[in-house]
Amino acid sequence: MTGPRARQRAARLAGGVPSWMGSIRFRLAVIYSVVLFGVAALVVGGIYLGLARNLSDEDVYATVVQQDVIVNGRLDSRLLLDLTRLVEQQANAQALETLKTYSLASLAILFGSSLVIGWVVAGRVLAPIDRITTVAADISATDLSRRIDLAGPDDELTHLADTFDGMLDRLEGAFDEQRRFIHEASHELRNPLAVLRTNVEVTLADPDADPAELRHALEVVAGSSDRMSKLVDDLLVYARTGTVARERVALDASVLLDDAAAEFRASAEAAGLALTVDRADDLWVRGDRVALRQALANLLANAVRLSPPGGTVRLRGGREDGWVWLSVEDDGPGIPPEERELVFQRFWRADAPGTVRGDGTVAAGPRSGLGLTIVRQIAESHGGEVRLASEVGVGTAFAMWLPAATAPADARPTP
Repeated sequence: MTGPRARQRAARLAGGVPSWMGSIRFRLAVIYSVVLFGVAALVVGGIYLGLARNLSDEDVYATVVQQDVIVNGRLDSRLLLDLTRLVEQQANAQALETLKTYSLASLAILFGSSLVIGWVVAGRVLAPIDRITTVAADISATDLSRRIDLAGPDDELTHLADTFDGMLDRLEGAFDEQRRFIHEASHELRNPLAVLRTNVEVTLADPDADPAELRHALEVVAGSSDRMSKLVDDLLVYARTGTVARERVALDASVLLDDAAAEFRASAEAAGLALTVDRADDLWVRGDRVALRQALANLLANAVRLSPPGGTVRLRGGREDGWVWLSVEDDGPGIPPEERELVFQRFWRADAPGTVRGDGTVAAGPRSGLGLTIVRQIAESHGGEVRLASEVGVGTAFAMWLPAATAPADARPTP
C-alpha cells in the first residue's frame, strides 16, 4: 500500500515509535486513563482544599496541665493560649500532609490500573473490528464466501458486522449473477454462430444451389446476425443498468415456430434428422420476440444435438384454456426421472457418454443445464412455465406455456 496512511505508518516506524502506540486500542486506553485520572484528581483536590479550609478554622482541644508561670515576677496566662495554638497548627499540618501523601499514591495507582484495565477493555471492545479486518483481508476477488458471523450483544459493533456480512452477500450475489450472465451470453452466442456456420457450409458445399436456396440461406444468416446483435445490445444494457431490458409486444407465436424451424432446418438435415412443424394459427402472446426465439432456439439446439440420425424433431404449438403452448419434441435418449429437475439447474452436467447408470440405462452424453435454465427464466419472466415430459429410450418433450393474448386489431391472419 502506498497511500497516506501507509506513509504515516512508515514514518512512525522510522522514528522508532512502536506501531501499537498508533492503534485505536492504545488511544482509547490512554483516553480512559486520562479522563479517569482527571476526574479522580478533581475529586481529591476538592477534598484536600475543603479539609485545608475547615481544619484551619477548627479548634483542637488538648488537656493541658496549667502551671503558674512567673514572668518578671508576674503570673502570665498567655503561655496557655500559645501552647493551644501550636498544637492546633501541628495537627492540621500533619493531617493535610497525610492526606496529600495518600492522595498522590492513590492517584498513581489509579492511573496505572486504569491504563491496564483500559487496554484490556478496549481490546475486548475492539475485537469485532479485528475480526472484520481479518475477514476483509482474507477476501479475494474470486472468493467472497467468508463471513464475520459475529455473536454477541446487540450493539453498534454487531450491527457493523451484520452490515458488513450483508454487503458481502450482495457483492457475492452480484458477482455470481455477473458470471452467470457471461456464461449465458456465451451460450446464447454459440447457437446463432453454429446456425450461421452450418447454413454457410451447406450452401457452399452445394455447387448447384439455385438463387432461392441462396436467398433462404442468406435470410437465415441475417436472422442469426440479428440475434447476436440483440445479445450484444443486451450485454451493453446490462453493463449500464445491471438488468436486461425486454420489450413486450403482442406477437404471434406460430410465426416464431415457423422462424425457428427455418433457422434450424439446415442443422437438422446435416445431422440426418427430419424437422416438422405442427401448429395452430394465431397463437397470440405478449412478450419479447427475441427472448422467445432464444428459448425456442435453445430447445431446438438440444433436440438436434441429442436425437440420433434418422430421428425426427417436432415443433408443435396450440392454445388451451387461455394459455398458448409451444413444444419441442425429439427422439433422443430421454431423461431419467431423477434428473428431470436437475437439467434446469445452471451448469449441471449429466453422466459422460456411455456411462451405465444404476438402473442399467446408458447415458447419452453430457448435457449442460444452462440453456434450459435460460428457457425457464424466459418463460417465467413472461408469466408462464416450462413443462417436461420424457421417457428413457423414447424421447423428450419440452413445452413452454405462456398466457394467451388478444390479437391486435390490425393483425393479419397467419398464413
